[in-house]
Amino acid sequence: MKLRKLLLAAVSGGAMMIAGPAFSATELTVQRFFGACDADWGSNTDVSKAVGECGIITSLINKFNADNPDIHVSVTTVEWPGYDQLTAQFASGDAPDIVTIHESVLSDYQSKGLLLPLDDVLSAAGLGKDAFTGAAIEGVTKEGKIYGLPLDNWTMLYHINMDLFKQAGLVGADGKPVLPSSPEELLAQAEQFKQKTGKPYFVQNLANETALYTRNLYTYLFQQDSDFFADPTHVKLNTPEARKVVEMYKAIFDKDYTTKDLDYGGAINAFLAGEGGVQLNGTWVVGDYNAESEKAGTALNKGGYSVYPYPQLFGGAKAQYADGHTWAVSQKDRTADEVAAIGKFLKFFADNDFEWSRTGHLPAYKAVIDSAEFKALPHRDTIAPIATLGKPLPAAVQRQFAIQDIIGEEMNAAITGQKEVDAALADMESRVNELLANL
Repeated sequence: MKLRKLLLAAVSGGAMMIAGPAFSATELTVQRFFGACDADWGSNTDVSKAVGECGIITSLINKFNADNPDIHVSVTTVEWPGYDQLTAQFASGDAPDIVTIHESVLSDYQSKGLLLPLDDVLSAAGLGKDAFTGAAIEGVTKEGKIYGLPLDNWTMLYHINMDLFKQAGLVGADGKPVLPSSPEELLAQAEQFKQKTGKPYFVQNLANETALYTRNLYTYLFQQDSDFFADPTHVKLNTPEARKVVEMYKAIFDKDYTTKDLDYGGAINAFLAGEGGVQLNGTWVVGDYNAESEKAGTALNKGGYSVYPYPQLFGGAKAQYADGHTWAVSQKDRTADEVAAIGKFLKFFADNDFEWSRTGHLPAYKAVIDSAEFKALPHRDTIAPIATLGKPLPAAVQRQFAIQDIIGEEMNAAITGQKEVDAALADMESRVNELLANL
């Protein structure tokens, strides 16, 4: 019996020696928007083959997991923008380790002490401030500290169906689209386009929408040198400058120079089907639209696809509203291995910023934006000026997405005739200031 017990103990001890060094990866939770596309890219690790925001970010995280067996990233995808869910997660103490947050929203969470300052993490990973573009570092810096790894800078653009522009006589001898330089020219060209093609000049997603209205307003307020947020806690929107912008878009609506009843997906489909000349959409669709233009038989393939910043319609600053995406890190107790893993993840995305820039977003890193590789991408020559034109709201302005909703609701009411323009502007200003007063 003693011999049998000794043999069993020896076998058991040997098994323990074999099992003892079992490998355990450091776990990180990542939450992101940008859509779900696992059917197409769920197992792809060749990032160069991926297309679009969802395809590229999914493939990047797949590659990070494949390249780093000592770290395992679990991903949750939320419906854009996901901030209601994120706020609830912080309130319950269950926030993800790393999360996508717009630069314009960082202050909402940073001001409450919910985000980890990343200066030391980035420095340990070999990422210094001087690596970022000026716009990128400005967007992630709050009260002198960095609160997000910048992924990009983005803005709204004129996406142009060149076949329809040729039909409308709005292509110059140089082959470039003829764009307006004043509100009056815009309306005249929109009328010419409608007469020549029988289609609206603009494809806009005006149904169930607030962001587009607000971004349009910000851009053309900047172009009039309107310092409407001189005080980050108090906005001035009931102004002659804002009235000019709203009245311009109301004229576009009233004269049927735009689609009216489309949501975001419907507007994309309408533009790709050739149902209008200019779609107002962001940098994030440049890669997808360029790919569509290379497919024989598509509306964008007929005469080509082109894309430009918003035209300068007013005589002030050359500027347009811009924002950016970041990776932010929640504030919580972590082991040294977990902090190191976060640094490794952030460094990986910094090192792969060129791949992310293929979406159409502007790179957040000087080395990428200055590279021949980036400059060789389609249409970067026309949208590169965004690097200097792009302008965010002041960093101290909080609740920017809630403000966006208020402005969009009131602009919609004015443009569609539900309210007089002056009444909508007055309500817009008072509602935003009431929100800011209750922070």
